[in-house]
Amino acid sequence: MTLLVKTLSTFALVLAIGGSALAQEYVKGEVTKVDVKQKKLTIKHEPLTNLDMPAMTMVFVVSEPSLLEKVKSGQAIEFTADRVNGRITVTGIK
Repeated sequence: MTLLVKTLSTFALVLAIGGSALAQEYVKGEVTKVDVKQKKLTIKHEPLTNLDMPAMTMVFVVSEPSLLEKVKSGQAIEFTADRVNGRITVTGIK
């Protein structure tokens, strides 16, 4: 095999094995407060394994203000969160 084929094969294998680790996992939670002015959500959530955080209620900033339009206080959601510029941020809601 040529070096390029070996490199591509190794890269494909790494993606196949570790690809699921790159995808964020949705976590269940309940919105307890929506603060449109501050672009924040307070969510009572299950453990956030990607952030090594236990279940708790906490305030998150949102990556996109449009995410605030999808939710209201008391609503059950599934969401993703990650550290963005040092802040724990909601990155997706379904």
